[in-house]
Amino acid sequence: MRKVHISHAKSGDVLAVDLFAANGSVLLSRGVRLTSGYIRSLAQKGVQYIYIDDKQTYDIRPLPLISATVRQQAVKKVYETMTALIEQKKLLRRASSLDLGKEYEKVFKDILDYLLKQENLLINLSDLVISNGYFFHHSVNVATIAGVIGIAKGYSPQQLLDLGVGALLFDIGMTQLPDGLWRKKGELTEEEKEIVHRHTYLGFELLRRQRNISLFSAHCALQHHERCDGSGYPRALSGNEIHEYARIVAIADVFDALTSARYHRKQYSPHEAAEYLSAAGGLLDYELIKLFLSYIAIYPVATTVLLNTGHIGVVSQVFPGFPLRPVVRIIKNPAGEELKSPYEIDLRKEMNVTIVKAV
Repeated sequence: MRKVHISHAKSGDVLAVDLFAANGSVLLSRGVRLTSGYIRSLAQKGVQYIYIDDKQTYDIRPLPLISATVRQQAVKKVYETMTALIEQKKLLRRASSLDLGKEYEKVFKDILDYLLKQENLLINLSDLVISNGYFFHHSVNVATIAGVIGIAKGYSPQQLLDLGVGALLFDIGMTQLPDGLWRKKGELTEEEKEIVHRHTYLGFELLRRQRNISLFSAHCALQHHERCDGSGYPRALSGNEIHEYARIVAIADVFDALTSARYHRKQYSPHEAAEYLSAAGGLLDYELIKLFLSYIAIYPVATTVLLNTGHIGVVSQVFPGFPLRPVVRIIKNPAGEELKSPYEIDLRKEMNVTIVKAV
């Protein structure tokens, strides 16, 4: 398979990866042959990239960090919790009856079990989500990325659970804001920004009233918008005043937000998002960023890339410790002509060949 921008999709292309709806259900299944109507509808729903199968790349398959089943169950739980809070507008004093702790411990244990089975922990999020489902899938992605960082840090099982539950529920305070505000696609006014900033306190208050959620987890909701230079909110904390779990969640939040399809801006490639994080050392924890970047597939499997030779290829294999030197399957020559016999080059061995950009 290979990843292509929706504008380059053609009628007859075969979808290679399931497309998910907001609640985690499959909206469009892999194997479906795309029509112009499907392509137009996907573009309208905010999908910017899709994965397609073709004869040149049919055997290239990204290895997901977590299984589709684990992901769907996690998104379903987040969806049910968040929509209940949004629709019913439960008062904070009633939220203690939800008992989210045990439910979300089980959700994250399933994610964690899958992560711990991975031989090579490389962050390669290839799931396709419509923009309307971003809020729910984002929480699962943030928890998954946070889990990878926690494992890399050598956290104990209990620390990993506290981090994971906090990461799954870090944005729960958004459910207590006026519907029209947090769903707004345009620029917020200064008054609206002040209201949105309250979601950190609201989330913390909601979580700290839970019987089985630790205060460490609740601080992910309170502090994930704090910044190391003191420029964040709600309390303008700096450096180690911010709990490490919240500093981890902040990095995962920014990375997944940048690499996700949104209506109001372009979708960053993992390489572009990694460059953004590298330049954000004053805002986010620099040591955690360095650790995180060592676990990112900068050019994930199935990414179409342009080489400095002018050839077009598709990443077929990535390696821990060599984020910029994957194996690339060459599918087009410098003139843009498709090769009848694609071939692969290992950039760890071909040091004079480099990736210019993802295309």
